[in-house]
Amino acid sequence: MSLIAFNGVSFDYAGDPLFRDVAFAVERAERWGVIGRNGSGKTTLFRLAGGTLAPTSGSISRESGLRVTLLDQHRTFENASTVWEAAAAPFAHLMELERALESAAHALESDASPEALASYDHNLHRFEREGGYTFRATVDAVLEGLGFNAAAARTQSLDGLSGGERGRVGLARQLAAPGDILLLDEPTNHLDLETTRWLEEHLTTSGATTLAISHDRAFLDRVTNHILHIEAGTAFAYDAGYAKFVELRNERRAAQQKAFMLQQRKIQSEEDYIRRNIAGQNSRQAKGRRTRLERLPRLSPPPSEEGGMALRLHAKQRGGDQVLVARDVRLEVEGRTLVEGFSARVLRGEVVGMVGPNGAGKSTLLKVIAGERRPDDGTAEVGGTITVAHYRQDLAQVPLRKTLFDTIHDLRPLWDRGQVQAHLGRFGFSGDEVRRMAGTLSGGEQARLALAMIVLTGANLLLFDEPTNHLDVESIEALEDALEAYDGTVVLVSHDRALLASLTTRTWALYDGRIEDYAGSFGEWMEAKAERDVEAARLSAAQAGDVRRRMRDRARRTHGERASRAAEERAARHTLEMAEARAHALEETVARLTAVLNDTALYNTPDGIEKARTVQSELQAAREDLDAALEAWAAADERIANNGSRNAGEPG
Repeated sequence: MSLIAFNGVSFDYAGDPLFRDVAFAVERAERWGVIGRNGSGKTTLFRLAGGTLAPTSGSISRESGLRVTLLDQHRTFENASTVWEAAAAPFAHLMELERALESAAHALESDASPEALASYDHNLHRFEREGGYTFRATVDAVLEGLGFNAAAARTQSLDGLSGGERGRVGLARQLAAPGDILLLDEPTNHLDLETTRWLEEHLTTSGATTLAISHDRAFLDRVTNHILHIEAGTAFAYDAGYAKFVELRNERRAAQQKAFMLQQRKIQSEEDYIRRNIAGQNSRQAKGRRTRLERLPRLSPPPSEEGGMALRLHAKQRGGDQVLVARDVRLEVEGRTLVEGFSARVLRGEVVGMVGPNGAGKSTLLKVIAGERRPDDGTAEVGGTITVAHYRQDLAQVPLRKTLFDTIHDLRPLWDRGQVQAHLGRFGFSGDEVRRMAGTLSGGEQARLALAMIVLTGANLLLFDEPTNHLDVESIEALEDALEAYDGTVVLVSHDRALLASLTTRTWALYDGRIEDYAGSFGEWMEAKAERDVEAARLSAAQAGDVRRRMRDRARRTHGERASRAAEERAARHTLEMAEARAHALEETVARLTAVLNDTALYNTPDGIEKARTVQSELQAAREDLDAALEAWAAADERIANNGSRNAGEPG
């Protein structure tokens, strides 16, 4: 059985159909990309899959006991106060069980009854079975992968986090949580390039079954093996990754257009025959054809561009060849240096892609170029014939208290109503929508309005700060086409690798306060960076090998020295033992000879005096030998003591 299956699912919103007859099934370990225009129903489909919404018609079947984790675009963390608590929230029951086990263990000291032991044993097995010994390592690993310090996260307050950081905490909580299906809604929003690559690697190697709504085409291409495309009020499932899906979608649309045109020609021919013959002698045939024509199932054309963007960017003035000159620019924020010593010259027609981690200073540098902020040191000047338009990441350029109509009319006061509405219509706003207040628009709608405003500037230098954040895939493709045809100069800050690879002619990479000015496209910079990373890894491995060799050599020398000292000690101990044995033997000899000399009977014999002289000579020699043996004993004992002192001074 499939983990989850949609069977002819339809959903109405406020009485109007959002989509109809959606049918697809998700098997274990599949990775689905869910794409479609903003407002097409992608998030609603997720809520249906997660069980928080019920379909208007059709059915959704799920595997028994299916665990679904949903990351929506609005991050809330209940009662958590630290980053780690928020990320570990799915394991709150295990932490509670752990505390209960600790209390039970103390209680067993006074109550070791069979019932108490059985309860403790049951809870202990449950704790182990549900991952009690591993969940902390899992949470730590995910936090580290998403750019947090796992140790610091235990005390890092949620209150001080930016919106992007809160988004990463929410993603960490979902990735760490045990589940059968991950439902990820724009997971790469607010992720930098390095963190996005980690996420791609995590999803493709973890074996997790995933459905991801995303506008990041590079992410979709690297992660997904199935695509669900919501368009024209329904959904089409493709057993393919993103790149193959684009090819298959275009083929399907071409075939749909061809079949539609053929049917239209046939209908036109039939209607012409009916019109010419309905009142003549062929009236019966004409009426029969009219009946058949009325019953003919009508084919639909491919989805139109209605609701999409017809974006065209044009520079009113050519401008000079030297667009921007930066000299030794330094940028600081709250005493922290973001950029140091940046110098560059941008020429007309270049598309500069700027990349780097979140918070590195990319948006601040764009503000300097736009003249909205002065550098803390150095200069950044645009040419005298250069006009600048700045698309801000926070969409602050959109006047929230104005209607869409007034926003455009204020920029073009000589336009009549029809011209204003026609312009807004090219960005997907039609009818009464133009009377909406800009503050009531969704993020994607505000992004389209910001683009509608920037088109009217006619600027010859466009500064774009994350323009794809709120756009759907088709709108991003329209923006990409417009920038490719644009006849001015562009500085583009983006995490959208597909957009950067398609457009850029030059790359600024901002890391650790320095900007690498690479004279090539983003794709070429990525290749060069990969080669540098490989070389750095090789050098690191070589250096590590040198360290290991030095350690081995040192170990060998140390081992040899220790072996030599051990041999010396063994020889000294042997000498000591021999000296000690000889001293004891000589002491016995001296004692025996002394006893002979002290025996008065010796002197009562005829040869007693002569024997006494001989014994006296032997005693003298024995005493001299004993003194030598005692000296050898003392010397050997001293060598052993000195060797022990040297060994005690060595590291263990």
